[in-house]
Amino acid sequence: MGHSGHRSDEQDGCDASSNGKWYHRGFFGRIIPRLLHLLLFFKRPMTLGVRAAAFDAKGRIFLVRHTYVPGWHLPGGGVEKGQTVFDALERELAEEGNLQQSGQAQLFNVYLNATSHRDHIVLFVCRDVVQVKAHVPDWEIAEAGFFALDALPADTTSATKRCLAELSSQAEPSQRW
Repeated sequence: MGHSGHRSDEQDGCDASSNGKWYHRGFFGRIIPRLLHLLLFFKRPMTLGVRAAAFDAKGRIFLVRHTYVPGWHLPGGGVEKGQTVFDALERELAEEGNLQQSGQAQLFNVYLNATSHRDHIVLFVCRDVVQVKAHVPDWEIAEAGFFALDALPADTTSATKRCLAELSSQAEPSQRW
């Protein structure tokens, strides 16, 4: 809580976990991810990443809230050297949510990240994913969970909402993230 009695992550460097307890991101939790992105820019001028529209058996979507960017996002991350996009997808689902796929992920679309102009994002649809254990907040993921499509968190990103609209045929698939 800030001095005025309201929560201010920018002032105190804290985040709430899904169980309501606060933990401190600290200097490294805020700065290191940004430095890694800068390093990757020079190492790999173009990057490839994966994202998953991961649905459980009840049709709820799995979303994550990162420690270093605002809002709720589809889980995902970069494809590492020597990995296929399917390998990266499986790794990211496990790392960000302790999720396992029950079937083969389906390729939905490939996007150019309109913000960076150098990232390409491969979006997969994963049905009937299972969370083998609850995700414990860490340096990257502050919160994670399943949400009904009509009850998304208020700060779900516009890109996430647009992708969900594309998946439900409420919007035409875009070429830009």
